[in-house]
Amino acid sequence: MLTFAKVLLALSSILLVTVILLQSGRSAGLGAITGGGNEGGASRRGKGTDPMLARTTSIVAVIFFAASIWIAWLVTH
Repeated sequence: MLTFAKVLLALSSILLVTVILLQSGRSAGLGAITGGGNEGGASRRGKGTDPMLARTTSIVAVIFFAASIWIAWLVTH
């Protein structure tokens, strides 16, 4: 059971980092500071993906925290 919880925690952490990095930033990151724009258009995303990524982030974060608490409980009992 502990091994399953650890695998779940590892997979959810990788997925959480990936989903967070896929989201578009609020201030467009370092490109906005240096004056760079979106020249190529290669990084354009549709407006429909941001709400889906935000919801996915919330779900994966809950799974991550639940797995963390579950592992702590399994280790102490």
